[in-house]
Amino acid sequence: MAHSRKPTPHFHGHRDRLRARFAEAGGEALADYELLELALFRAIPRRDVKPLAKALIARFGDLGRVCAAPVDQLASVAGVSDKAALDLKLLQAVAVRIAREQVVGRTVISSWSALLDYLRTALQHAGTEEFRVLFLDKKNRLVKDEFQATGTVDHAPVYPREVVKRAIALDASALILVHNHPSGDPTPSNADIEMTRRVIEAGRPFDIVVHDHIVVGRERTASFKALGLL
Repeated sequence: MAHSRKPTPHFHGHRDRLRARFAEAGGEALADYELLELALFRAIPRRDVKPLAKALIARFGDLGRVCAAPVDQLASVAGVSDKAALDLKLLQAVAVRIAREQVVGRTVISSWSALLDYLRTALQHAGTEEFRVLFLDKKNRLVKDEFQATGTVDHAPVYPREVVKRAIALDASALILVHNHPSGDPTPSNADIEMTRRVIEAGRPFDIVVHDHIVVGRERTASFKALGLL
């Protein structure tokens, strides 16, 4: 007696068509949720992930925010396994690494646009405030980008002496301070201005200068130097 074959799930054809579109026209031809589908195919092979991709976009807002969301928040969405959540975090890690490669070892002045792209990629979707310091050598080349502190939604503790101590250890001549505003508005606060002043004062005896303080918002960045705050 012949056994009837199970019908091929309908989404298999959809996956093949989506892969073909990506192969032919690249990512620009696909919507955010379709790129997210492609990313979810390997982690979730036996179900239609189109509704899940759309649900993730609806929950977090856009593709960048999906990939930047903490693993526990991703896994709280029905249908997202721990494996799928880690795959999405991998996308963010790769994007940040590629953006950073465009600025490490290069002079900040010649790669300013790439530097801002990197900072936005790394910080614009973060749910809590993070403070980073970019350490520059005598030729204003980026030698180190280090995470210094994280905090609540609107506060990250920064210790100016520790920042300067680290600069001395790295033989850095200048700094660019960087932090994000999870609220989305990059306008510097009075606390931001005061903290920057304290770092400048701490570095002055060691001839370590602060070139700028960049605040990363959801859609744009703010520069202390451009705003006349340095």
